[in-house]
Amino acid sequence: MKVVIIEDEKPAARRLSRMLNELNINPIAQLHSVEESINWFLKNKQPDLLFLDIQLSDGLSFEIFDEIEVKSAIIFTTAYDEYALKAFKLNSVDYLLKPIDADELKNAIDKYQEIHTSKNLNTITNQQLKELIFPNVNSYKKRFTVKIGQHLKLISTATIECFYSENKATYCCTTNNRNYMIDDTLEELQSKLSPELFFRVSRKYFVNINAIKDIISYTNSRLKIILNNYNETEIIVSRERVKDFKNWLS
Repeated sequence: MKVVIIEDEKPAARRLSRMLNELNINPIAQLHSVEESINWFLKNKQPDLLFLDIQLSDGLSFEIFDEIEVKSAIIFTTAYDEYALKAFKLNSVDYLLKPIDADELKNAIDKYQEIHTSKNLNTITNQQLKELIFPNVNSYKKRFTVKIGQHLKLISTATIECFYSENKATYCCTTNNRNYMIDDTLEELQSKLSPELFFRVSRKYFVNINAIKDIISYTNSRLKIILNNYNETEIIVSRERVKDFKNWLS
């Protein structure tokens, strides 16, 4: 059984590793943040089983699922008991409250092995899990993964001034005036971006409200937007979107 621990508190991760060792299970990796976990999954074969802390130092563990299609079985761990314990128990996923009890850990492993034998894993999707546990937390993308040569770079959505399409490709421009190609189309971004942060001003552009430097009246009742750094081409709010754009600003 290949097991990975994702836990931001290193002493807790080491303790869990020792407890698993006593059950003759040797974790192949201990990861401590969303970013580290994403990088690990991009470079390694997925394990059979994940022990996944819900709240990590740089965000919710569910943000990993925004970038990686996790196919491993998952046992969640947390220090907080207000989360949806029943949802886990009913959906072939277990839940351990920290500090983890040795007997409960063994029961969770036994349950995983029983389910694994019956090949009935993951009867609930990652999105459903997220909605069950954090019904008030939106699922908008917090970061994007872009490829630079042979390297992958993580870009926080908050640092993106705009998204735009050009020559049938989609790009983002960051606050340091760097442009990167991304995999999503503008249509796909519509449901992935927070409507409080981004507005689609035209068929070609999404803009970040925090990046707007100036708004200027333009021909045919349109508006021209000046961003803090992006200056490749003019960003014009199409006439049919001006009213909604003004409402969005307010």
